[in-house]
This record gives sequence, C-alpha cells and structure tokens, in this order.
Amino acid sequence: MRYGYWMPVFGGWLRNVDDEHMAPTWEYSKRLAIRSEQIGFDLSLVAELNLNDIKGEEAPSLDAWSTAAALTAVTSKLELMVAVRPTFHNPALLAKQAANIDHIGGGGRLSLNVVSSWWKDEATKYGVHFEQHDDRYARTAEWLSVVDGVWKQDHFSFEGKFYKVADNVLQPKPVTRPRPVIYAGGESEAAKNLIAKTCDAYVMHGDPPERIAQKIADMRKRREGFGLGPMIYGVAGYSIVRNSESETKAELARITDVKQSAAGYNNYQQWLAGTQLEQQVSLEDYSVSNRGLRAGLVGTPQQVLDRVKQFEAAGVNLLLLQCSPQLEEMERFAEQVIRPSR
Repeated sequence: MRYGYWMPVFGGWLRNVDDEHMAPTWEYSKRLAIRSEQIGFDLSLVAELNLNDIKGEEAPSLDAWSTAAALTAVTSKLELMVAVRPTFHNPALLAKQAANIDHIGGGGRLSLNVVSSWWKDEATKYGVHFEQHDDRYARTAEWLSVVDGVWKQDHFSFEGKFYKVADNVLQPKPVTRPRPVIYAGGESEAAKNLIAKTCDAYVMHGDPPERIAQKIADMRKRREGFGLGPMIYGVAGYSIVRNSESETKAELARITDVKQSAAGYNNYQQWLAGTQLEQQVSLEDYSVSNRGLRAGLVGTPQQVLDRVKQFEAAGVNLLLLQCSPQLEEMERFAEQVIRPSR
C-alpha cells in the first residue's frame, strides 16, 4: 500500500469547522510536504479550484500548479499528483508545463489527476466556458489525446471538435517514461469508460472495501475490454486514529455537527447538481469532502490497520488521506498505522 494525502490548499476539509489550524499558505504547504516524506508518505494530491469550495468562495485557496512546481523543488521523494481541469488548460501548453515540473523533480514525481469540471459559478467568475456533463468528458478525451501525443512525439498534429494542434514540438520531453502517470476519477458511464481506455489509474471517493472491490472489478473488466493492462487503484478517506472508542466518537461528533449556514454549503449543492454519482449522499458526507468518512479509516490504530488490509485485499494500491489538523494527524497516522504496516 502506498500512502498519499490531500494538500490542504483550501485550509482544510471540514465544512462545519471554520478554522482547522492549517492555513492555505505556501509556508504551511512547504512544511507539510517536507515533513510528510520524512515520516513515510509517498504522494500528495494538489487539488485545483480557483475558488474555495470547502470554506466558501470568499476564502483563500492556493493555485495548484505554481504550488506543485514549488513543492517539487523543495522535496526529494514525494510524488505530486496535480489536479488539472481540461476546460481551464490548453492541452499542449499544460503538457509543456508538466514536462518542465517533471524535470525539476528528477522524473517520476509529477503526475496528473484529470478532473472534468463541475462548478459552474467558478467557471463563470473566471471567464471559462462551462459545458454539460457528457460534453465535458468528450472534451477531456480530446485533451488527453493531445497531452499524450505531444509528450511522446514531435511534429504531432491533432484536429478534433475542441482542439487543433498542428506540427507541435515539445522539448524537453518528460523524464518519466512512457509518460507521467495519469489518474482520474468519476462514477458516470462516460467517466468510467474514458478512464479505463485512456488513463493509468482510477481514484475513487470514500466507500467501504466491499464496495470498492466491486468498483475495481468493474474497472478491470472495462480495461480488459480495451485490451489494456492493470491500473493503479486509489481511494480517498478521512482518517481519525484514537486510542479509545470514546475519543473516536467525540471527534466524529465534532466534525459532523452540520451547519447548513456554513459558507461551503451552497458550493456543495452545486457539486451535487454538476456530477453524476452512483449513490445518494448525506449531510454527514457533506461534513467531510469526497465521502471521506465512508472509507471507515476511523478507530484505534489496530482497527485502522485492519481496514487498510481490507482495502489491500480489495485491490487498492493507494490511500489518499484527509485529516484535521493535517500535520498533527499525519504524524499520528504515520506512527501508528504506516510504520506498523511496513
């Protein structure tokens, strides 16, 4: 099992807790990245939103790509999985930018998390065209073709509905061969078919291991249908590691005290309207982003270790953790879960 975490570029993951003591600043992100690779974490996911969907759109959020480039320069082992939304980035220019960051990291430390946009208000505020769900995935398919093409060959040309590239030359190519890893997530049919056909890894919202096993089996079948080999499978999860059941319950109660007046509540409603999920979500799911509590990484160290083993048995290669406050809880998780598991 590899262990990753979400870089808190929004100042945290709890919609009901205003101040999680993890400011969305370069200083905090740098400190967290350096320490995380020292204590056993393998990867950090840097999310991309120009507005803050957790704490409310008036709250600060860090730019994903400039932050990732800087973090690559101050770390030596950590993989930076950077979210990218095709509607916000020209594919050939993004491929150039990503190749440069791959060189900064020495190769193998830059990967993409391709996300088809869901937040209409953000697109409007930043002057970006917003498309309906399946059209976004059609755009993403073309976008991925261009990125893959310019990474792998010079004098690459492509003409589609959304993008046209003529005789492109991109040098230097990425260090990573055959290309930097491309992760993506999604629960609609359009998303799953696109990911199985064009990506290297499938990342999922939090769910119990038995549900994740079903999703992996489905994706493996789709992958085989395209004549392609195995994928990487990742799951998001919110971790609470405590020494007793009473401590665990107290922390759960604290973070799931739903406040429908919270600044992020309207953004959450837009997310629901802009995505196609396989399951209904609850206000408890609203409390923690990405359905993190459903993963069940909550309890004593042994209970969480047992849960990790269940995810491994289901076929999961990567856990993408959220926790709060991030640095202190990651220290605890590393000491009580990661080290005993290795």
